[in-house]
Formats: sequence, structure tokens, C-alpha cells
Amino acid sequence: MTESVHAGEEIRRSREVAEASREAEWRGAGFLRDLFLGRFRVGLIHPYPLPGEERPEFARWYRTFEQFLREHVDPVAIDETGEYPPHVMEGLRKLGAFGMKIPVEYGGLGFDQVEYGKVMALLGSWDANLTALLSAHQSIGVPQPLKLFGSDALKHKYLPRIAKGAVSAFALTEANVGSDPARLATTAERSPDGTHYVLNGAKLWCTNGTIAELLVVMARDPRTDAISAFVVETSWPGVEVTHRCRFMGLRAIANAALRFTDVKVPAENLIGKEGRGLKIALTTLNTGRLSLPAAVAGGVKNALALSRTWAAARVQWGQEIGKHEAITHKLADMASTAYAMEAVSDLAQSLADHEGYDIRLEAAAAKEWNTVQAWRLIDETMQIRGGRGYETERSLAGRGETPVGVERWMRDARINLIFEGSSEIMHLFMAREAVDKHLQIAGALIDPKVPVGKKLATLPKVGAFYATWYLGLWLRGLVAPRYGGFGRLARHLRFVERSSRKLAREIFHSMVVFRAAAERKQAFLFRLVDIANELFAMSASVARADALRREGRPEAAGAMRLADQFCLRSRRKVRALFGALWHNDDTVAYAVGREVLDGEHAWLEQGAMSLDLTVEALRPKVPSRAAPAPAPGPARPAVPAEADPV
Repeated sequence: MTESVHAGEEIRRSREVAEASREAEWRGAGFLRDLFLGRFRVGLIHPYPLPGEERPEFARWYRTFEQFLREHVDPVAIDETGEYPPHVMEGLRKLGAFGMKIPVEYGGLGFDQVEYGKVMALLGSWDANLTALLSAHQSIGVPQPLKLFGSDALKHKYLPRIAKGAVSAFALTEANVGSDPARLATTAERSPDGTHYVLNGAKLWCTNGTIAELLVVMARDPRTDAISAFVVETSWPGVEVTHRCRFMGLRAIANAALRFTDVKVPAENLIGKEGRGLKIALTTLNTGRLSLPAAVAGGVKNALALSRTWAAARVQWGQEIGKHEAITHKLADMASTAYAMEAVSDLAQSLADHEGYDIRLEAAAAKEWNTVQAWRLIDETMQIRGGRGYETERSLAGRGETPVGVERWMRDARINLIFEGSSEIMHLFMAREAVDKHLQIAGALIDPKVPVGKKLATLPKVGAFYATWYLGLWLRGLVAPRYGGFGRLARHLRFVERSSRKLAREIFHSMVVFRAAAERKQAFLFRLVDIANELFAMSASVARADALRREGRPEAAGAMRLADQFCLRSRRKVRALFGALWHNDDTVAYAVGREVLDGEHAWLEQGAMSLDLTVEALRPKVPSRAAPAPAPGPARPAVPAEADPV
């Protein structure tokens, strides 16, 4: 009983911390926010923001960067050695690549989000290791939170240094803290004279951590539990790299386990205000996670090119394999999905540059949907390529065949479903935002802590809202827009409009049926989010094709064809997801899953070589706080030279 009460208290505290750290107010319009409420506001994405004429300075830089990648960056060698070559790091510095989004006034290149997204797409098509380096540095490292929340003094102190090539990193995750900030153990205690904070704790999986000069560190005030964000220099006494982490893919990624022992952080290195650390992190990630949808959209272009070319070159049973229906259908799916991924990414990047638009849901949807599709398309590429896809580039070259590294692509791509918010966390985040309006209106009715009197007092307001809103979801269908200006693609927008109203009704029905237990119905909530993501991808695809047609672009006819093909497939998926909302095996699956968790089916594991695993052995190990403090002087340990290209 005591353990159950303790667990319940931890869950409550975690929920409260997460709720307090989310952005309570919407800063502008939101396409997906309204879609969840049954309002299909196509005007928010139409006309689709096609890229205009590039700034000459950006175009020149982009061509130079492309040439640098081709001539000086060898992805195979980087993968094999597991290191960033010094000449590559120096070349990136000379190009100003570490200051892409830093304003020109601080010595940066001053790229907007659309320009930065284009660079990430190019980089994602060439080398995932460099993509991780620059993305972690630029999007979630020191530059972005400083731009958004830093004082003028902090900006002038660090942004010019970063623009010149000082690598930065983001330190939030801990051994026992992934997506649950309530368990954050790293502390920052203000000194009695108020001049500095004393930082103690350990961080895990800090990308760029072994080569970073600067860190954004999230730490908790031990007196108030408020979490704040700080800029920390890795050269300060007490900052220690305790381990370089190695992975299945991204083999050169400079990922570190860090320890902080009585690190003195100047008070002026606080980013924003005390207790605002998680909000700063979440706000930073709204645009920061847009690197991934751009990078994977670029990457699948090469997967498509290889699949198409190989399907025309490889002959089986008297004809090219691409003419066999099994492969032809794969090619159609790959091309239409790659088109939709680019439409989703480009739209999200553009919306991020627009004033008066809140992209928190669009950024999450783009990250989640694009990374899932990219993994699926890489898997299809492996299947089409066959044994040659499973063979390494060096081995292919050794046999005299064209070396294309599908197996490397696959190893590198898998992390994208975990990076910067796992797929599960993206679903939960979007589900919470999807019901935000309902919680504002009727939250008191399903909150067990609210007394009955207060529940009754809210009934008139709740009744007035839902009588109008819910009835309107049905009535709007009688005079739904026809979208005639979209030509043959109009039918897909009509489907999105109908589906958005149905989605809103199902969200409402789930709250009526499940009430306070709705937050635990994750399978149900995930289906709702998957529906919204598909509708978002359909809308982006159609709007982009229509914009290309209206401008008379040469690729317009192809875009119309691909958008149509994509939407037809997506419609089938949406219908299936709607059907599975209320007709599923969720209850049985949960019961069986709990039985497995409790060891009731451990008999099934017999007959294999035992791993001798125990729950206790697998629990994350928290570094001991009793470790001796490092000697005065440079705090970073002596990392082997080949592991530290800086």
C-alpha cells in the first residue's frame, strides 16, 4: 500500500511539473490546434508558401557548402573511424556553419528558418553525423535559447564566440530522467551573496558533449524544486566528461555523459528567469526539432533515387524488377510519401518564420510524421536493393560494384524516432494540446480534486459551449466548402474537412466516456494524433501541388499526380484509424501486457541462452555524488586526441 501511495504521488508530481512547464497561452494561429477542434482552416496554409527567389548571399553560401560536402566530407570514413576529422571541423568553422541562425550583428550568417531548413535537407542527404553535430549545436544548443531568452549581456558574450565555431550542447537528460523532468536530480543552488550558483549532478547522452565549449544545462533549485537553465563553460573547474557514448548508428557523434561537481556558475549566466528552464527548453524545441523533418526529407530523396535506378537496372524473370507490381507499388508509395514529407517540412519551416503563428503542434507533427515515414522508406529501400542493401559500401566497392550505403543509412536513421522527443512523447505532447480547449471549458468536471459544488457551478458554461460547438460540427457538414479551385485534388480537402469534424467529435466522445481516465488511454489517444498527422500531411501535399500549378511550375503536373496518390493511401489509413478507435483489442492487449510485465509468461523465454537479467541490474545507475572533485585547472578530462577533433 505504501509503495502504491508513493507511486501515485510521483505520478501526480510529474504531471504537475509537466503541466506547469507547458506553454499555457497560444501565441498565435495554429492549423492543427483548430483541426483538433473540427475547424479546417485551409487559409492558414493556402496559398502554400513556395520558396521565393533566394537571397544572393544565401545562394552563394549554399553552393559553397554543397561543394565543401562533396569534396571534403567522406561519410564512409566518418562512419568507419567514428570521429569528425579535424579538417572537416575547421572547414565548417571557416564557412560559418556554426552560426547559421545567429544574427549578423553577432557575427553569424543570419539565416531564417526556411534557409536553415534547406541546408539541413542538403546535409541530411549526405551525412547524418554532421547533421547531428550542427543540429544539436544550432537548434537546441546555446544559440537558440540565447536568441529567444538570453539577456543582451549573454548574447554579446557568447553568440560571437559561437559564430566563430565554439561548439555547444544541450544537457537535460539524466540516467533516471528522460521525459519526466519532475525527477531531475542535477541541482543549482544560489550562493548566499547571490553572485553565482553551485551546480552539482550528472547528465547523460549530451550530444556534442565531448567537444563542446558551451552547454545549456537544466538544473533544479533544491529549496524550491524550480528548474532553471544556465550557460555553462566546459573549461570551468568541476565540469567533467565521464564517458563518451557509442551507438548503433551516428558513430562519430560526440555524445557524452557529464558530471558537475561544485561548479560555480556566474549568476548572469542564468538564461531568462529562475524557474523558467523547462519552458525555455520546450519553446526552444518548437523550432529546434524542425531540423529533423528537413534532414530526413533530404535523406529519402537519395533513397528514392537509388530505388528507382536499381529497379530499372536489376532484371529478374525476364524484366526489370521495377515492372513487377510488388516493386512498382513500392516505388509509387516511396515517391508520393517523399513528396509529402518535403511538403510537410517546407510548410513547417515557413510557418516558423511567420509572425502570429504558434507552431508547437506543427513542429511536433512534422518531426513525428516525417521521421516515421523516413524509417519506413529506408526499410523499403533495403528490401528493393536486397543483399546489396545489406552489404557495406567498402565491400561493394571491393567487388567492383557501385558503393551505396543503405545499411549505413538504416543505422543512422533509427535514432530519429527517439531524438528530440521520442515518437511516444510526441504523441502524448500532441494529445495534451489537442484537448487543451476542452480542459479549459470542462476540466473541472473530470478533475477528481474539484469539489462537487464547483463542478455544478461550471455546468452552465460547459453546457452553453458544447451545445453550440458540438451541434455545429454536424451542421457545418450540410454546407461544407467544395474547394473547387483545387481541381481534381478538391475531393481530398473535402475528406480532410469531414474528417476534422469527426476527429473533434471523437475527442469529445472519449472525454465523456473515459473522463479522468482518458489520459491513460494512450492507444486511443495515439490513434487520434495519427489521424491528425495524416490530415496535416494531406493538406500540405494538396496545398503545395496547387501552388505549383497556379505558378505554372514545370513540376506541377507531377506534384498533382503524387499528391493524389499520397492522399488516396492516406485516406485508407485515416479510415482504418477511425474504425480502430472504438473497435480494438486495447483492453485485452493491456491485460496480457501486464501479465508479461509481472512474469506470468516467463516460461516462453525458456529454451534460449539465458541473459541472466534482473530488474535491479537493469535500473539506470546514477553516478555517485561522492566522487572526488577534479583538480583545479581545465575541467574536461584528457579525451584521446582522435576522439576530440577540436
